[in-house]
Amino acid sequence: MRIGVLTGGGDCPGLNAVIRAVVRKGVKEYGYEFVGFRDGWKGPLEGLTMPLDLASTRGILPKGGTILGSSRTNPFKIENGVERIKENLAKMNIDALVAIGGEDTLGVATKLDSLGVKVIGVPKTIDNDLNNTDYTFGFDTSVNIAVDAIDRLHTTAESHHRAIIVEVMGRHAGWIALHAGIAGGAAAVLIPEVKFSVDKVCEWVESRFKSGFAPIVVIAEGAIPQDGDMITKDQTLDSFGHVKLSGIGEWLSGQIEEKTGREARVSVLGHIQRGGSPTAFDRVLATRFGVHAITAIHEGDFGKMVALHGTKIERVPLASATTNLKLVDPSLYAEAEVFFG
Repeated sequence: MRIGVLTGGGDCPGLNAVIRAVVRKGVKEYGYEFVGFRDGWKGPLEGLTMPLDLASTRGILPKGGTILGSSRTNPFKIENGVERIKENLAKMNIDALVAIGGEDTLGVATKLDSLGVKVIGVPKTIDNDLNNTDYTFGFDTSVNIAVDAIDRLHTTAESHHRAIIVEVMGRHAGWIALHAGIAGGAAAVLIPEVKFSVDKVCEWVESRFKSGFAPIVVIAEGAIPQDGDMITKDQTLDSFGHVKLSGIGEWLSGQIEEKTGREARVSVLGHIQRGGSPTAFDRVLATRFGVHAITAIHEGDFGKMVALHGTKIERVPLASATTNLKLVDPSLYAEAEVFFG
């Protein structure tokens, strides 16, 4: 068989580990040939490829990013996009695709599967918001990066008696903020699933100051105040209809200064959360996903996504990953609220 592999959406620590595992098992156990498609769905759309074999995937396990490149190309928004993909796959004698990505990438994979393209999905997102899998690789790395930043910010906040707002990624789901905030000892964690009261946040800030410590407030980029809307950078949409988020941390910093008279600063972690080497957990999870993805192809079980359920890797319908987002349960947020203030 000749297998195509692509990585789409935002880059994510662990992508290279998946690629390596897919190729390693596919070549050594099944004798398959692999073609790497460059830059997400742009690769099969425009016929952009690179060779994938044992040599080209050696040594990539600890590397962040993706050797295949990525993009947010949506073939369903391009004239004759789907037809061009199917034609290119046929010309290259591609028997099946391994699509590694998040909600948007796997959403395209689901539609292509319904149109006859043989696809296996691998879940990837630092936001951990894909449904029907307990964790996605990249999440653990991003949380550890955020916690390291929070640990460093605690000392400078206390030296200057300031409140510091740490803005992390999380458009609709607050998993990074929740885990990083709990692990980092934050005075408050604000997530998209629960609208926040500015006055209550100010109470928590003052409470932490009164205890002799400077407060750190962790806020997801998609968090929304009770009397406001999601703050966006502009109204420009990407090919999947997503608006650019930016500014909620800066806005909250100004509110805290105005209402408490305390000095406040904001630190936006942004793409720092995506970069660098994956943690051991993410390397192992990504490797296991890759091994099980190529096994699914070998067994002809297409239209599926590999998923983590407990400690087992299982196969679930591709559509089940993107039908609904996996959001933070209110009971988990209630556990964190014990430590606010």
